[in-house]
This record gives sequence, structure tokens and C-alpha cells, in this order.
Amino acid sequence: MGGCSAPNCSNSSSIGKQLFRFPKDPVRKKKWVVNCRRDFEPTPHSRLCQDHFEQSQFEEIARSPAGGKKLKPNAIPTLFSIGDPPYPAVTSPYILLPLKPEPEKELNFGDHGYARRTPLPGMEEEDADGAADDQHRCTQCQFLKKKLEQEMQHTARLQREQAEEMKKRLYRLDRVEKGLQNFLYEDQIRALSLSKRSRRAVWSPETILKARKIRCAVGTKGYEYLREIGYPLPSYRTLCNRLETKIMVTTDLSCEELAELGLGLMATCDSPTEVVGDNDEEELIGVLT
Repeated sequence: MGGCSAPNCSNSSSIGKQLFRFPKDPVRKKKWVVNCRRDFEPTPHSRLCQDHFEQSQFEEIARSPAGGKKLKPNAIPTLFSIGDPPYPAVTSPYILLPLKPEPEKELNFGDHGYARRTPLPGMEEEDADGAADDQHRCTQCQFLKKKLEQEMQHTARLQREQAEEMKKRLYRLDRVEKGLQNFLYEDQIRALSLSKRSRRAVWSPETILKARKIRCAVGTKGYEYLREIGYPLPSYRTLCNRLETKIMVTTDLSCEELAELGLGLMATCDSPTEVVGDNDEEELIGVLT
């Protein structure tokens, strides 16, 4: 990074000092060089840091593109460690006024007969046609402006209607969710948004116990029918795996007969994921409560 060109000054931008390049104006550049007490010709890379300028040499409000201070157009560095500089700082305000073009003077030849403007043949018709075209464009602009206002009003009305419809749908969904909470648990409500055979459903212990009771009440076919029509229940394998204490027994009784006994025995023969052996015995899982 560049450093300050003033003698006995080692400031640079790496320590947070702002550097300013020498002006291109030969007169101002000479004043900067003389005040530096250096006999050298500044290069495009020569810089002076902010410590060599009085506070009055900076703009009060204006900032540089990088966000730092900005020098006035006639700023001169005067703060050096080698005594008073030959050229003092300029304290008079420097105001740049834009150049105003002088208005063109209209030549007035007077109302002489030979100088009176007389339109050529056909010029009157062209002037009338130009005025008609301007009036037509003005009318067209008014029509387009009115059309734009109508479209904006129509868009605003559609947005209001969509907002009202969304509010009604949210209200209905909220009522549906509250109704589902009367006979379904939270995990069952979440499972309604999943596919029927999705394995991402996480079932709570309450839902497992509820599913076991439904299984015992309606039997194997009834339980599978409820799952087929979309009632949120765990699969039979999940139900068996989640039951804590299991005893494997074999019996010749059917699932419906076991359900009538009320022993809490559940058959695995009709599970969609289990295969029945060659014999007619059904392998059952009994839950000890």
C-alpha cells in the first residue's frame, strides 16, 4: 500500500490514514511541493496523508466515493514538522458557479411592410395538420391514462378478494384441525399429510395403545380396512415391534375368535409383511398388561 510523501512522515492507508494525490493543476501542485520542503517531481503515485491538512481544508458534508473526507477544490497542505510553510492555507470560500449560456437575442426588424412574415402557400394547412396531430396525441394519452387507472383498480379489487378468500380458507382449516383433535392425536394428524405407505411417520405411545385397542375391537380385516381408507394407524409390524413385552404362542383359533376372548392376543399371520407357513397354525403375539 502507498505511503505519505512528506518528509519525516510514515503514515499509510494500512494504519487507517487517508491519502490524497497531488493535484493536476501545475500552480496548486507547486504549492504542495514547496510546502512539503522537498525538491522532487510528484508522480501519479505520490500522496499526502490527512495529517498535513487543516480541518478547514475539508468539505463539511461532502464525502469521497470510499466514504472518507473530501478535500476542497483549493485545499493546500500546511501542517508539516519543518516550520511555517511558504504558502498558507486558503480560507476564502471556493464557490464554483455553473456557466449560464447567454440567451440568444431575438432580432426585431420592426413592423415594416417588406419585413412582415407572410406564410407561403400551403404552410397554413401544414400548421393546422400539426395542431390536429398534437391534439390527437393528447387525447390518446388521456385515454391510456384512464385505462391504466382502471387496470390498477381492478388489480387492487382482485387482491382484496384473494385476501378474503385466503382468510376464509384458513378459518375453515383451523376448524377442521380442531375437529380432528377431538378424536386423533397430534402424530395421527401429521400422518394424514403423508402417503399411506410412508415410513416417516413417528407414532406416540398413546397412538400405539389406541391402535392395539382398535385391532382387538375390529379384528384383522377391520384394522386393515381402516388403514386402507386412510385412517392414520401404524402398520401391524410397527404395532408388534412397539409393544414392550411379547410372548410367542401358537393356536388353532382364528383372529376373530381370539378377539372375542378379550385376552389381548394379536395374530401375525394376516400381516401384509409376514408369510404364513405350510401348516395351518397361526403365530400369535400376546401382550401382557
